Amino acid sequence: MKLEDLEADREVNPTSPLPIPEKEICDRYEQIFSAAVNDALREKRLTNQTLPNGLIPLRDEMKAAGFAFTIKGAKNLTLKNEMAERAKMLDDISENSFVVWDTSLDRESAHWGECMTMAAQRKNCRGAVVDGGVRDTDRVLDLGFPVWIRYRSSNGMLGRFRISSWQTPIQMGDVIVRPGDLIFADIDGALCVPRNLSVEILIRAEEIANGESELKQWIREGMSAQEIVARGGYF
Repeated sequence: MKLEDLEADREVNPTSPLPIPEKEICDRYEQIFSAAVNDALREKRLTNQTLPNGLIPLRDEMKAAGFAFTIKGAKNLTLKNEMAERAKMLDDISENSFVVWDTSLDRESAHWGECMTMAAQRKNCRGAVVDGGVRDTDRVLDLGFPVWIRYRSSNGMLGRFRISSWQTPIQMGDVIVRPGDLIFADIDGALCVPRNLSVEILIRAEEIANGESELKQWIREGMSAQEIVARGGYF
């Protein structure tokens, strides 16, 4: 089999250079909203970049952008070295990252909690989207760390679930997330922007967001929907 192209597609460099600093990119994404980012992706024919719709923020006002730090795991009853492996994963989290956790559809364990939040914050991680559960919810909320999850549960992972890898490509729903891709999430869910397009999509999304201010002014002025569309507006 000739797999060179597929292998190249799956190889990742989460620190490949970008034309502006990572922190500035993240900060600017956090000034806009996911619909504008989604529309910018659609213009590039990237129509399957939305992470599963069931992933919701712990608080409606939460918003975050960062570069994907991917985690993969599954149900597993073994305990030997589990905590040591988990600790190594947490120590590998980098500044301006955004944890993206593929749980292999586990719906029993809480994969995120207070101490994990504190460890991520210490590394200046910007948020987490976990296709699973959270516990210590009140204390995670007190820490003010943006988290998107499926459910809440008091079930700790130990003896129920095990991390198998991190910083490898993962798939959540229809979306392949590679380490270093840009993750943006707000009240309407989470999106994955390919790293090499993160600045281009940002600039276009900013234009879309700014353009909506003009569109809304047309509506306030009493312009008809057809007149607005004729001017290039949309609904």
